[in-house]
Amino acid sequence: MMSRRGLLGAAAGLASVSAVSGRVQAASIPEAASTKTNTTQPPLFPSSGPDYQPVITLNGWTLPWRMNGAWKEFHLIAEPVVREFAPGMKVHLWGYNGQSPGPTIEAVEGDKVRIFVTNKLPEHTSVHWHGVLLPNGMDGVGGVTQPHIPPDKTFVYEFELKESGSFMYHPHSDEMVQMAMGLMGMFVVHPKDSNFHQVDRDFVFLMSAYAIDPGTYLPKVSEMTDFNMWTWNSRVFPGIDPLPVRLGDRVRVRTGNLSMTNHPIHLHGHHFSVTCTDGGWVPESARWPEATIDVPVGTIRAIEFIADNPGDWPFHCHKSHHTMNAMGHNVRNFIGAEMKRDLVDAVRKLTPGYMPMGASGMADMAEMAMPAPANTLPMMSGDGQFGPAEMGGMFSIIKIRKGLAANDYRDPGPYDHPAGTVAYEFKDEAGEAPRQKGQAQTKMPGMEMQVIKPGAKGGHKGPH
Repeated sequence: MMSRRGLLGAAAGLASVSAVSGRVQAASIPEAASTKTNTTQPPLFPSSGPDYQPVITLNGWTLPWRMNGAWKEFHLIAEPVVREFAPGMKVHLWGYNGQSPGPTIEAVEGDKVRIFVTNKLPEHTSVHWHGVLLPNGMDGVGGVTQPHIPPDKTFVYEFELKESGSFMYHPHSDEMVQMAMGLMGMFVVHPKDSNFHQVDRDFVFLMSAYAIDPGTYLPKVSEMTDFNMWTWNSRVFPGIDPLPVRLGDRVRVRTGNLSMTNHPIHLHGHHFSVTCTDGGWVPESARWPEATIDVPVGTIRAIEFIADNPGDWPFHCHKSHHTMNAMGHNVRNFIGAEMKRDLVDAVRKLTPGYMPMGASGMADMAEMAMPAPANTLPMMSGDGQFGPAEMGGMFSIIKIRKGLAANDYRDPGPYDHPAGTVAYEFKDEAGEAPRQKGQAQTKMPGMEMQVIKPGAKGGHKGPH
């Protein structure tokens, strides 16, 4: 685990390394920071250079760097990792620097960056800097723009960041397998002018999907459509941290999609606009208000809104199967069916522990402690202050509170609703809804309908 103090200390230590010139840098590789923590780490503020509001990586962290002359140097290590999706389920993935996805890389428009990539995977790899404008030979497409990086070798990428924006990094070697194993990360380039597109809180995460059979630990890398674990930064609800926000803050959320399908991302309680994609900033004249925005495959959508409505506001993918965990796609629908006791007893003789469910929906599953294979999560789980949340997958909560300190990202706990602002059960013994005085009950006048079949006398003779 790396604390905020550890991250800042690592950054300060890296920044103190003496500068070297020319291409001698390959003989002096910066230390590679690593962490296995599953919780959101505090922001990493710059110790030198232009000032900016650093991002918060949901259930992740920012990669420290060192200054080496005019170059900002980073060190990525591609390696096998173990990632906890949520308490009770760990998955064997590939990632960078101890985690999947890898740490967020943060830099500033105009920076010269030098990124060392060490390959500790069992096969060759490369790194493509998705959306970044750079020389062709630094684009990271193995076999096309560069040789593949063999196991136990280190390659160096060098380029100047010409534009600010929201980008990603991922392999372009055996891409299907390596991305299906979780090899990916975010790359944020801040504007040189700190007043340009300024926000108070800036969150970032990647979406990915996995097919993992119950009781197993490895994704099925050849799967194309039938996924059952839908993740934000390789975490699923209730393992995804909330996004704490101070009332009145201007908030940005950058969402990258490296899964195999699109995701309509919906925010409750607020309207927002898309201000940035992986192709750059969206001019203000081209924006429009939304409550849901679709994030296609291989893209980034950064949304911004004013957090002017306090509360615990759900933030999630609006494909309902993407807010569930370990869902079996061949489950039969028994809604309305009568589950007779003798039938249940007969099935239990063949399958001990069988439980009939679904005759009145599946909400009961969120409350039942059902036996399940090891290393498997319930389909619906998580609790709110009023009961089971009945969610999973791509779901979190933006918690907007008055009085939070700047850069305080601790969970503020459940929202304290003002009196009279929570939905309640209606109880009325009269049995009839109250009406305004003098209002008579309106009845629908009777309607007669005559059905004329085609071809009948007097029927319609026009085109059908």
